[in-house]
Amino acid sequence: WGCLWVCRLVVGDLDYIGAVMLKTLMDSTTATAELGWMVHPPSGWEEVSGYDENMNTIRTYQVCNVFESSQNNWLRTKYIRRRGAHRIHVEMKFSVRDCSSIPNVPGSCKETFNLYYYESDFDSATKTFPNWMENPWMKVDTIAADESFSQVDLGGRVMKINTEVRSFGPVSKNGFYLAFQDYGGCMSLIAVRVFYRKCPRVIQNGAVFQETLSGAESTSLVAARGTCISNAEEVDVPIKLYCNGDGEWLVPIGRCMCRPGYESVENGTVCRGCPSGTFKASQGDEGCVHCPINSRTTSEGATNCVCRNGYYRADADPVDMPCTTIPSAPQAVISSVNETSLMLEWTPPRDSGGREDLVYNIICKSCGSGRGACTRCGDNVQFAPRQLGLTEPRIYISDLLAHTQYTFEIQAVNGVTDQSPFSPQFASVNITTNQAAPSAVSIMHQVSRTVDSITLSWSQPDQPNGVILDYELQYYEKNLSELNSTAVKSPTNTVTVQNLKAGTIYVFQVRARTVAGYGRYSGKMYFQTMTEAEYQTSVQEKLPLIIGSSAAGLVFLIAVVVIIIVCNRRRGFERADSEYTDKLQHYTSGHSTYRGPPPGLGVRSLFVTPGMKIYIDPFTYEDPNEAVREFAKEIDISCVKIEQVIGAGEFGEVCSGHLKLPGKREIFVAIKTLKSGYTEKQRRDFLSEASIMGQFDHPNVIHLEGVVTKSSPVMIITEFMENGSLDSFLRQNDGQFTVIQLVGMLRGIAAGMKYLADMNYVHRDLAARNILVNSNLVCKVSDFGLSRFLEDDTSDPTYTSALGGKIPIRWTAPEAIQYRKFTSASDVWSYGIVMWEVMSYGERPYWDMTNQDVINAIEQDYRLPPPMDCPNALHQLMLDCWQKDRNHRPKFGQIVNTLDKMIRNPNSLKAMAPLSSGVNLPLLDRTIPDYTSFNTVDEWLDAIKMSQYKESFASAGFTTFDIVSQMTVEDILRVGVTLAGHQKKILNSIQVMRAQMNQIQSVEV
Repeated sequence: WGCLWVCRLVVGDLDYIGAVMLKTLMDSTTATAELGWMVHPPSGWEEVSGYDENMNTIRTYQVCNVFESSQNNWLRTKYIRRRGAHRIHVEMKFSVRDCSSIPNVPGSCKETFNLYYYESDFDSATKTFPNWMENPWMKVDTIAADESFSQVDLGGRVMKINTEVRSFGPVSKNGFYLAFQDYGGCMSLIAVRVFYRKCPRVIQNGAVFQETLSGAESTSLVAARGTCISNAEEVDVPIKLYCNGDGEWLVPIGRCMCRPGYESVENGTVCRGCPSGTFKASQGDEGCVHCPINSRTTSEGATNCVCRNGYYRADADPVDMPCTTIPSAPQAVISSVNETSLMLEWTPPRDSGGREDLVYNIICKSCGSGRGACTRCGDNVQFAPRQLGLTEPRIYISDLLAHTQYTFEIQAVNGVTDQSPFSPQFASVNITTNQAAPSAVSIMHQVSRTVDSITLSWSQPDQPNGVILDYELQYYEKNLSELNSTAVKSPTNTVTVQNLKAGTIYVFQVRARTVAGYGRYSGKMYFQTMTEAEYQTSVQEKLPLIIGSSAAGLVFLIAVVVIIIVCNRRRGFERADSEYTDKLQHYTSGHSTYRGPPPGLGVRSLFVTPGMKIYIDPFTYEDPNEAVREFAKEIDISCVKIEQVIGAGEFGEVCSGHLKLPGKREIFVAIKTLKSGYTEKQRRDFLSEASIMGQFDHPNVIHLEGVVTKSSPVMIITEFMENGSLDSFLRQNDGQFTVIQLVGMLRGIAAGMKYLADMNYVHRDLAARNILVNSNLVCKVSDFGLSRFLEDDTSDPTYTSALGGKIPIRWTAPEAIQYRKFTSASDVWSYGIVMWEVMSYGERPYWDMTNQDVINAIEQDYRLPPPMDCPNALHQLMLDCWQKDRNHRPKFGQIVNTLDKMIRNPNSLKAMAPLSSGVNLPLLDRTIPDYTSFNTVDEWLDAIKMSQYKESFASAGFTTFDIVSQMTVEDILRVGVTLAGHQKKILNSIQVMRAQMNQIQSVEV
């Protein structure tokens, strides 16, 4: 028999076909000596030698006992180790003689053979074991030839090679044997190769998948977890591929993408750092891009480009936006003065700084009539549409003082102005106002009333525009036309109108006159005379007191009458009062507080300085509802639309919504609601805040729109402050404002408190949590509940018991804590704490100290240290507010003037208050943490609230305190700290760290 065989390329024991990796366990073609497989019976299979096409010797087996019947010839391989495979593949190359081509062959001739396997944990086979029969052998398949060969001309034989592959599994023991059974054929087993399949190591979807064995079944899918390539990050998890039974990768799940600063190259198998001058801001497949105009990178692998000197990027700017600069000054300012009003127009700057968010701010300075220094304009000046953030190059300014020189600076600012260390560019114009009539009177009070008279008092106009010569009071009955009005002139701001009808409501308006003429009338005020029944009731209630008095009582009453007459003559007017009329709460800023009259006292005296605004305590009204009607406007509930609950108050929910009054535009408002099931006392207490708030009219005091009392729920409606409470707003924007901006906020709070103090109102709970901030960063004093409700119980730990009441210890002056002495001077102490809160961006005063610790520390003359980055001038003003003797503390008017000087002279804010540099920080000096109390740089960054830069510090190698202490401004920029506030905070902390290190070295020496 001639044999024909083929060879295959084998590299070691691995064979790659496409993307499939084959692991060879046995290959008969590589044998260089006899194979030595076991045959049974010996007369069956025969091992013979042959040559491949390269003339290499190979060993084969053949059998051809076709002329003998009942053939059962077995051929068994040597022991083959599994090597972890679960499914085995057998490739067989063989030739088969066509039975029909053999002359005189019996009918038992076969052209097929059987393939078997037997598993074993070790090489245990012998000549007789396992038995030469199907059981215990496991049959794989009967192998049939696709082509057989037959004898041809010239006596030669042509052999046709068949190749068949069969697989079996699962296999679980250490190894196995193969067996080939011939049962009457003429064939040659040319080559046998045993292998298993593996899915090769591959990089796909940005992840590396290691070699993975195929499953035990042909349909098995074996899951393999991938590992992101270097500098890549998972996008979807888990990252998987599945290896099928044929050793092919299928069904990819998840992927990895190059992290920021790295781009995908080499068909997605490598994440390469962005070259210098390029950057990549986010994770993804996109490539690195060149730095925007006016920016650069400092190293490879940049996630953003740093702006060049003089150029900046706003916080909201995308990182691919060019760096921009501040605009130049506005041009061609045109002013038009009309009495005490002014129209300003200008053309935009020549250079907008490369941005489209250009707006204008107007700075108003009053220079008086002489040549003295100019000062910031008062809060009474009105700007339309607004003073800051103008989008159009024009503004209308009104309510200026007459015959006064003003300077107006028109600043051009854009989104990066706050980033620049330089002041905004501006154009200025000087104007002088003309003579003008006084402004309208804003507040009018009923001093007293009888059945036929009413005594009224009012405040001087906010803008007198000269010396007030006299006032004209116009009045008429409510149910009559204004044409029936009567005018009364008065040289003072108090007048008694006589000859009125009993029990009748009258409409009153008043206006002031200067040499320029009369000003506008005030708004209409409604007051009612007493009825005869009310008058008689008043007399009857007083009669028993008179009749039942003893002789000593009569003497006492006579003395009182004499004193009243003397005092009234001294003050220039007399006042008769009923039980309804004495409703003034007059807080003096010295040693005593007038809290209203004793109940039941019928005749009292009231001494009012002309032009002075007086705060009226609503709790002195016998009917508190009358105070609500007098000071708060009633709003129909149909005008109010509640849209969203934004918080909870003491009495119910706090909501936002819209208010649409007839004839007026719709406005956004805050709405406090009274919860259902309230008691009459709760309703009275709830509305008392509106009675207080309704008396105030100042741009830095929260404005009351009105109340809803005739429908349910009962509501208090105020203007809406978009940025909420000042303490939360500062904490959310830590380090985002310039010192000038912070001082501007403080100036607004001080102006509001000056207004309240001038009205003799004491707040008692001045704190950053009770200051509200609108969208233009205007701060307004709010929360007027504590001035009356200090006695009420509350679970808020901010308010701690003292002498039977509730007091916010950390914000309260020592005399108010100890003696309940609340004055405007105690409000000044609280204002100093608010200053500290603002400059520390909402830090809790005295940190984690207990209230008793705070009281003890203040008694020992300890005061809060300057917050980080706080100018020395501001901390000195805080210390002035915290003088132990309240008479030595500044007045709010002085505080406003001091802050105005700082704003006019920004250089005064450059000197920083000294920071403690000792290793053992003194009591209360906790603004800069002691670095020796931390184990790692990460802990230190957490303590100074800069934890977002941990990874940047570590990546740049700043991992020890010795290295960090040597950092420069350039180093801080290099680790990605671009916000000016954050740069300052880190630099200040590093300076303290250096000082602490120096002191430690000195101590060691």
